[in-house]
Amino acid sequence: MKHAALHKLNQWFSPAYPVGAFSYSHGLEWVISEGEVSDAVSLKAWLMGVLTQGSGRNDAILLAHAYRAATSAALADIAELAAALSPSAERLLETTAQGAAFAKTTRAVWPAAVSDMPYPVAVGAAAQQHSLPLEDTIALYLHAFASNLVSAAVRFIPLGQTDGQKVLSELFETIDEITTYAQTATLDALGGCAFRADMASMLHETQTTRIFRS
Repeated sequence: MKHAALHKLNQWFSPAYPVGAFSYSHGLEWVISEGEVSDAVSLKAWLMGVLTQGSGRNDAILLAHAYRAATSAALADIAELAAALSPSAERLLETTAQGAAFAKTTRAVWPAAVSDMPYPVAVGAAAQQHSLPLEDTIALYLHAFASNLVSAAVRFIPLGQTDGQKVLSELFETIDEITTYAQTATLDALGGCAFRADMASMLHETQTTRIFRS
């Protein structure tokens, strides 16, 4: 098929692919409840921070290294590192549960030896096995990540659908920049300073009323 790779990537990152992304807010539920994110402007600022200084950037780097892992042992090391980078119990659940769901579905639909691993690692390994373009895989992974958080904000702030889509469209350039960077970044480049997002994920664990798992 002419667009086989594009079809597969769009299927993987579609809300219909059963990874359960809709049930996670990445700590966003807590900051919304505290009034720190309350409109399109503050939502964009929050997402920019998570993408450029937090897990978005790290996930992109981990995905790229998983894609290029030469042995199963190397891939296992990357998976272990990805889990260790989770700053809270909920964020660990978010990446491992989604990764396991992604691997389970991908194994069932296509012949692929994808083990249960943190989400970006599982995606990188699967993309390599399916010979999908690394650049497109990273870009669409980040797009899906941002889109899911926008969807959470639309439901919980509440934010209008049009405003939500406008915020998402304003992240495209940033997503492309991270995608380009992640393809050549070393594992030493992992890290971040999105401390408020990390704290939000911890505080969400004891939030009295919540609709999201993180």
